[in-house]
This record gives sequence, C-alpha cells and structure tokens, in this order.
Amino acid sequence: MRFEDYQKEAGTTALYPNRLRNIEYPVLGLTGEAGEVANIAKKIQRDFDGKLTDELRGRLKEELGDVLWYISACADELGLTLQEIAECNIIKLAKRHKTSNA
Repeated sequence: MRFEDYQKEAGTTALYPNRLRNIEYPVLGLTGEAGEVANIAKKIQRDFDGKLTDELRGRLKEELGDVLWYISACADELGLTLQEIAECNIIKLAKRHKTSNA
C-alpha cells in the first residue's frame, strides 16, 4: 500500500470533533498510542526476559498501526501528505548522517 492510499483510506475513518480544524485531537491520540507501544516494550523486558514473542509482535504491529493512523490524521490536519513527511524526514536524516560521518 502506498502512503497516498493509506492516508485516503484512513481519513475515511477519522471521526472526531472539528475534523480538519483540530490538531490537538490526533496529537493527543498519537502520544497515547506511542505510550501503548512503549508499554508493550517495557513488558517485554519485565515479563518476557527481553524475548519478543509472536503474540507480542502482533500486539506491537496493531499498536504501530494505530500510531500510523494518528500520524496520518495529524498530516491531514496540517494539510500535508505522508509522502511529504517521509521525504522531508529522509532529507533530514541524510543531512544528519552526513554531519555525523564527517
């Protein structure tokens, strides 16, 4: 699936107050979902001796999907595409990499 396709499909499921005029809602959702990812990672360390099981991998996959949904919603609120965000990030990372290897 392409970013453009994902963002379009995800947008059809975005039902929250003042959609496209409310950056706060998806930002707060993003932080909550990122916290859920972190909590699972913590439990891997605490309860599973650092071993990633198939079940935990599946739970992480689901939560990361929720993170992606909220990133897409944030992009919509800002009038950006996921493609634009990804391209900007690659440029930033390349500059950082070049600087750290100089």
